[in-house]
Amino acid sequence: MTHQPPYHPGQPLPGPIAPAAARPGWFGRLPAGQRVGVVLGGVLLSSVLLCCSGVAVLGAFVDEPPAARKATAGAGSGDAPAAAAEPVVSDGAPQASDGPSAASEPSPVPTTASPSPTPAAPTVSPTSAAPAMETRTETKTQAIRHGERTVKDSSLAEGKRVVRTRGVDGVRTLTYEVTLTDGVPTARTLVRSIVTKQPVTQVVAVGTKQQRRCDPNYSGCVPIASDVDCAGGGGNGPAYVTGPVKVIGVDIYDLDRDNDGYGCDD
Repeated sequence: MTHQPPYHPGQPLPGPIAPAAARPGWFGRLPAGQRVGVVLGGVLLSSVLLCCSGVAVLGAFVDEPPAARKATAGAGSGDAPAAAAEPVVSDGAPQASDGPSAASEPSPVPTTASPSPTPAAPTVSPTSAAPAMETRTETKTQAIRHGERTVKDSSLAEGKRVVRTRGVDGVRTLTYEVTLTDGVPTARTLVRSIVTKQPVTQVVAVGTKQQRRCDPNYSGCVPIASDVDCAGGGGNGPAYVTGPVKVIGVDIYDLDRDNDGYGCDD
């Protein structure tokens, strides 16, 4: 058996039959600039896919947190460095990311130390001080009402009143001993009572003199009565008059017996 050498693409077929010319594919039909772009794009895409796949597999084994895997994938895929350097926030406090090992460790939770309660100061009851006691003397005056005395006066007409001595009130001085407790009066004791001004009694005179009513028929006071006789005569009264009295009206008592115009003139 005749052994033919292996066939390689691009080589002419052995033998007398010349192979047909191969038709160029889509890549071959592209201009040189586009073919360079396609090659560079394929290399870049392969690098990105390989990097992302490797990070995903590594994260599955080391059990990285999703935030750490995301940061790692972003760094490998050529993203902006600011996204990879973004601090991981744990419980409201920003923590710097130091790579996969630092991200896998749990961030410590800050604890706020509560101040220990201050013990209340012991209540000290104030010592009850003894009340301050003192005594003092006070004086005050008191009026003494004057009295009144009535006397009879025969020189005054009956029922007439005349003040002979005007009354004056007296004065009494009282002395007290006052006890004060913490400045407040709590007791008062009378220790002395003296009349420093004697009252003067008022004296009123009351008249007792009987008023004589004179008959208008005579000049001189001839009393008005049921009958009037001359004093020292023989008449029986009941009233008497000492003459002489002048008759100026009607001699109703018959005192002018000699009709000379005067009565009781004998």
